[in-house]
Amino acid sequence: MTAVDAPVTAVPAISGTTRLYALLGDPITQVRAPGLLNPVLARRGTDAVLVPVHVTAADLEAVVRGLRQMANLDGLLVTVPHKAAVLALADRVTDRARLAGSANALRREPDGTWTADTFDGDGFVRGLVEAGHDPRGRRVCVVGAGGAGSAIAVALLDAGTAALRLVDTDPGRLDTLHRRLSPVYPGRVSTSARPILDDVDLAVNATPLGLRPGDPLPFPVTGLPTHTVVADIIMTPAETALLRAAYLRGLPTQPGLPMLGHQIDAYLEFFGL
Repeated sequence: MTAVDAPVTAVPAISGTTRLYALLGDPITQVRAPGLLNPVLARRGTDAVLVPVHVTAADLEAVVRGLRQMANLDGLLVTVPHKAAVLALADRVTDRARLAGSANALRREPDGTWTADTFDGDGFVRGLVEAGHDPRGRRVCVVGAGGAGSAIAVALLDAGTAALRLVDTDPGRLDTLHRRLSPVYPGRVSTSARPILDDVDLAVNATPLGLRPGDPLPFPVTGLPTHTVVADIIMTPAETALLRAAYLRGLPTQPGLPMLGHQIDAYLEFFGL
């Protein structure tokens, strides 16, 4: 059972002793982590709070460097579109975050330095397995080679995915990720400029498409095999247009919220809460 599975009714009490954590993103209105993590902290009696902070890409470095000067701020969570950029702002990076080229959590160490890690991939895979969609031995297409997509790709390969196809509209970003992953997972990673889905067991949207009403589908569901699981990492709305289209076709689906739910315990451990 994860930390968010138990009934949560407590609300955080903030005082002068409260330790601070900030969640950085652009946009920020869609984030669910504060609503999940803060009640857990309150129920545990942990004097800490996570607050959302809207930061544009142009201001990211200045904001992070400013936040690092706050003596009562112990950590950062990071969402779209900053997961790749924050690596350069950390003093040390874990091996999996370096391989993915992205991070979604930074921790202040006792000596004042900052360590970056990524939990998106593990959370995504654990959510899949819990839902009965074990990726081991499967053929997977991940659409989106950004921060979350790269972390998910690493975790899927570590979980035993037989073949992973990466798709992104940015050829440079796609090539960079492919060059990082191929030597570590030889013969298992390929790339494509567009989704090729007629042979996959799992199709993953790891792009921001679906956050806003009117967004186009990240990939069509019409050509997918009837057994293919369609997964979307978008959390708000809970049912994206992609998941709705897949459901109407009778395909199994995996929403985005379990990916976050399975990261809460990892966050607590990483931050020592």
